[in-house]
Amino acid sequence: MTAKIINGSEIARQIREELKQEIAELKAKHNLVPGLATVLVGEDPASQVYVGQKEKTCLALGIYSERHDLATQTTQSELLVLVDKLNKDPKIHGILVQLPLPKHINETEVLDAINPRKDVDGFHPVNLGKLMIGEPDYLPCTPHGIQQLLIRSGVKIEGAEVVVVGRSNIVGKPIANILLQKKEGANATVTICHTGTKELAAHTRRADILIVAAGRPKAVTADMVKEGVVVIDVGVNRIGKTAEGKDILVGDVDFDAVKEKAAAITPVPGGVGPMTIAMLMLNTVKAAKLAA
Repeated sequence: MTAKIINGSEIARQIREELKQEIAELKAKHNLVPGLATVLVGEDPASQVYVGQKEKTCLALGIYSERHDLATQTTQSELLVLVDKLNKDPKIHGILVQLPLPKHINETEVLDAINPRKDVDGFHPVNLGKLMIGEPDYLPCTPHGIQQLLIRSGVKIEGAEVVVVGRSNIVGKPIANILLQKKEGANATVTICHTGTKELAAHTRRADILIVAAGRPKAVTADMVKEGVVVIDVGVNRIGKTAEGKDILVGDVDFDAVKEKAAAITPVPGGVGPMTIAMLMLNTVKAAKLAA
């Protein structure tokens, strides 16, 4: 068996096309243009690339975009003043503070300061609480993207044994909560594994759907999965450079070996990554609809 490749780039393109229609309707019916503000503190190269991709996607979709680049030495108080200003700006429906922030800034306090109605990353405690009880305004972007990859690839989630490797607040915990809700596109039995889990492979071999966000290159090997599993690889690890100087990227799953046993698998790159930005745009459009 060689796995079907779950093409995140193509599914993200489909979602962007759907959003173009919704944005056109908002403009026609309400004379309203969705607006997204991104805030970048410091000069982290990866963060600059991510923010640039978000700007480019906004432009392509017709979403109003503001980018606020702040120096590394920006104080927490200065950042909170900017967040407050964006909270009050009617042109801005979504606010995204790019993480990680410099060490002298408390990320939790900054994220808590964002108006929950403008929290299009879905990380505010209010929005995470609504997710827990199954009544979210916004779902965190990467976990929502994972769910959409499964749904749009025809993977049966209801009743499935889902194993999540990784318990971060950004991926592991939210995707577990999303997939265990008693709803369409969910209603699975979910196990979360982490660094304290004994016999990790005993859990991963049970999975019908395996979601890996461990942060370690090729941590899941072929002997750790069963035949016919669906694998979502969230990891992006730089392990070197090509002769041309480009980064060599691998996931948290040993792709070449595991694809010979899996029914379906996401590649790295081109799997989960494009979906994260697509779902950010979806949340921004939803925020504009709520404002309308």
